[in-house]
Amino acid sequence: MKAKISPDSLRRITDDLVAELAGLHFAPPVTHVYNPLIYARRAWDEYCERYGSGRPEVLLLGMNPGPFGMVQVGVPFGEVALVRDWLLIEVPIDKPLLEHPKRPVLGFACTRSEVSGARLWGWARDRFGTPEAFFRRFFVTNYCPLVFMAASGANITPDKLPAFERAPIFAACDRALRRTIDCLEPRLVVGVGKFAEQRIKTTLGDAATVAVGCLPHPSPASPLANRGWAGLADRTMAELGIAVP
Repeated sequence: MKAKISPDSLRRITDDLVAELAGLHFAPPVTHVYNPLIYARRAWDEYCERYGSGRPEVLLLGMNPGPFGMVQVGVPFGEVALVRDWLLIEVPIDKPLLEHPKRPVLGFACTRSEVSGARLWGWARDRFGTPEAFFRRFFVTNYCPLVFMAASGANITPDKLPAFERAPIFAACDRALRRTIDCLEPRLVVGVGKFAEQRIKTTLGDAATVAVGCLPHPSPASPLANRGWAGLADRTMAELGIAVP
């Protein structure tokens, strides 16, 4: 049996990623940038300490935080009620330095549900029962911790940034992903959505020794996900050779 991971390992990766991204600047249409790994760091650290010390079979990788999920509570795909009531994480959440008036950070007082998070963590709860059972085999994180917003409050995903702005972000996030994979040693890394899958493949390169897969994104913008994402996740996992209870 492999030794457990020290919480300091993921903490060092986080510290370095935050430092690398801190000096970046973005031109319009981006007017506001949030990094939950800074203002919601207590929640992220608790998530890693509770659930990131094992050697998971599968690493699930999202794109970046959602406005009513990790933006609010610091946990990837972090639908508020499931983070509080199932993952049992509820800590004070601070504010970003420059807060968008249309996208306030309310922490655990946020009443909006992150649909993607409700679907992903709801699936984990319904299939595995307890967080401990799920995290013995899985860990969930995001590729990029940054959230980009326009003056209107509209979300701008990292892939929509111009190439000269994407390049330093991707370089830092690729390094953090590579270190996370080396740290956790999963046998399979699964992108939640095509963007995440592509970043995994780019990061690992042709000489990858870890298998790579893709899970359809649980976003409500996806007609496929809206027809029953939990069943879709079950079938995808089965195709990837991952047994789900």
